[in-house]
Amino acid sequence: MSGSTKPRRFTHARAVLSGSIGNTVEWYDWFVYANFALYFAGQFFPKGNPTAQLMNTAAVFAVGFLARPLGGWVLGRIADRRGRKFGLTLSVTMMSFSALLIAIAPPHQHAGYLGAVLLLIARIMQGISVGGEYAASAAYLTEVSQRGRRGLGSSFQYVSVTIGQLLGLVVLMVLQAVMTEEQLTSWGWRIPFVIGAVAALVVFYLRRRMHETSAYVEEESHDAQMRRGTLREVWKHRRAAVLVFALTLGGSVAFYTYTTYLTKYLSNSVGLSKPDAARVMFIALCLFTVLLPLGGAISDKIGRRPVLIFFGVGTTLGTYPIMTSMQRWPSFGVALALTMLALTIVAGYSSVNACVKAELFPTGIRTVGVAIPYALAQAIFGGTAEYVALAFRDAGVENYFFFYVSACGLVSLLTYLLMPETRTAALSRAEQELQSSGKETVA
Repeated sequence: MSGSTKPRRFTHARAVLSGSIGNTVEWYDWFVYANFALYFAGQFFPKGNPTAQLMNTAAVFAVGFLARPLGGWVLGRIADRRGRKFGLTLSVTMMSFSALLIAIAPPHQHAGYLGAVLLLIARIMQGISVGGEYAASAAYLTEVSQRGRRGLGSSFQYVSVTIGQLLGLVVLMVLQAVMTEEQLTSWGWRIPFVIGAVAALVVFYLRRRMHETSAYVEEESHDAQMRRGTLREVWKHRRAAVLVFALTLGGSVAFYTYTTYLTKYLSNSVGLSKPDAARVMFIALCLFTVLLPLGGAISDKIGRRPVLIFFGVGTTLGTYPIMTSMQRWPSFGVALALTMLALTIVAGYSSVNACVKAELFPTGIRTVGVAIPYALAQAIFGGTAEYVALAFRDAGVENYFFFYVSACGLVSLLTYLLMPETRTAALSRAEQELQSSGKETVA
């Protein structure tokens, strides 16, 4: 290996690490809401049926997803016109403020529905923040990754997402160990939101020191500057936008089923204790984190489509037997094994979805082009997955939800079978010139 190659690879790795750290904190703040919903569900709504209280908090969770298309458009446009660094810094600022707002929201018994209103406002802000964060992060990590290793580099987006979830679960398990359930329900659930607000301020400082991607800098000097990030330009690439929506549909439903709803399913339907359910998720997510770079690296060798097809087949055929088997054999070991199997399947989507979406769009609209269809799919399907599941449970037909997840997986599977391979796509004008001259090959 030449001496000049090592520093270059180190630079790529450092840029990926820099982009991932902030993403971790953003998604910690996003998911900690779901992790602690079991404890604060009764704080903001009148006393009554626990399932109804969870449905209320799940509805607020879903509203955050409804705000994501707005965030995708506004922050995505900003990231395309002002730079990935600027967009990512703005999103983490909003996330810090929203986490603090949840931490100080008053309970229903003291201020009526004021707390629920503040919870709703904070969740909308989080939705706007994450709506821009996802696409800007996908564009940033894909653009700074070395060509031929974009699958591996961009897989760290979901690695950082999952680490954020794991940190949320660690906080949950620590608080469960040192506090009584009454303390957690009364005031302890506020602690993780305070942690998230402070951590986001630290990330704000780190992101101000990030370097802009070379692909964006190159585009910035081009005469098409005024067209960057516009809906008119996105419309020219509407086929790519439809592909992003369709390939996200099944992935988002499966991801949120197995990473957020499953904790409640294991506690409410399978019969595990809340601490055991949290431990199952923690161990399984640790495996998931390891599988994501592996899936990304495999996609660099064989292409994105085979990895996505693995996910589509597994979700379509495996959801019902996995979920029903947990109820049939309600034990910690069985729940852990089946959760690990489910997340192995989901890794087929999560490991490559960032790069395959970024590879569908040119630099000037890469962020907003990914953000809008992705956020719409998340709002309609991913964000409502938990609410749909609880609605089926409340109606006494919980198993219908498993067929719903399978059907969504089938839609995405058909998309994967019909879509083009994106592994060799050029992300910048320089790459396009090298590709057309035949001087560059994909590793």
